[in-house]
Amino acid sequence: MEATHKPVLMSEVLEQLATEAGDTVVDATIGGAGHFTALLSQLDKNGVLIGIDADEEAVERARKAYEGDIRDDRPIVHLVHDNFRKFGSILEHLEIEVIDKALFDLGWSGYQVASTRGFSFQSDEPLLMTYGEGGKSAAEIVNSASEEDLADILYAYGEERFARGIARSIVAMRNEKRLLSTADLVEAVQKGTPQWYQRRRTHPATKTFQALRIAANDELDALREGLTAALTRLSPGGRIAVITFHSLEDRIVKRMFREAVDGGIGTLVEKKPIVPTKSEILKNRRARSAKLRVFERSAVTNVFPAYA
Repeated sequence: MEATHKPVLMSEVLEQLATEAGDTVVDATIGGAGHFTALLSQLDKNGVLIGIDADEEAVERARKAYEGDIRDDRPIVHLVHDNFRKFGSILEHLEIEVIDKALFDLGWSGYQVASTRGFSFQSDEPLLMTYGEGGKSAAEIVNSASEEDLADILYAYGEERFARGIARSIVAMRNEKRLLSTADLVEAVQKGTPQWYQRRRTHPATKTFQALRIAANDELDALREGLTAALTRLSPGGRIAVITFHSLEDRIVKRMFREAVDGGIGTLVEKKPIVPTKSEILKNRRARSAKLRVFERSAVTNVFPAYA
């Protein structure tokens, strides 16, 4: 699979963050480095840009983007190969107390889809689904979790209506052989779902792959931890932008931003999430489910509720 990547909601992110040349900015999810490169261009020698990603290849893409910036007044850049759930400790290590802007793009890049790590059901790949090193792979989960636990994962993280049937199918298949590839998992989904479900426009394994990817990377807890840390370190007038791609992520972001608003910490820049234009969706199908929410901290430096 050829690796390509188009950053989602680029102009909207830049407009909403309203980055100034001397800001301290965190790109918590480098990914394809599209947003990173754009943010880099907005900063000068008085600015600082921190790029974080659990994928070492993403960090290398950011490094190349920085090396390609030949301006005399380019900003200080720190590139960190780690999970954004460690947002707070990363800033502590860098001796950065507050930030002005932060971006969390929770979609995966085209490079990750093409990485042969099992993110895509379009080709037969090892069933990994991990962004970096450590943690359990999707193969380890499907071959070791109980049928009940598998069903719970598929329902809770994928909102899969046939979670029990798919879990039952996975257990039946692994009694014959271990499920080690994306093709094995797709076969299990097909055996555990009705024919009409498999004839829809959306691939029947979509929600199963989403659920196992979230479980393998502990994505939802990582989001809560990373976003909490970003909110606590945001300067007065600073902004955080988050792009989500499914309802579970969006509910977490919506709730956390609402708690911050209710706690007198700041305001929502837009009351409703910003979504891609029809033109962008036509050019980039991955953008179709994207939602952008932006929070701005007020001049009053209250303590964020989770740390009160």
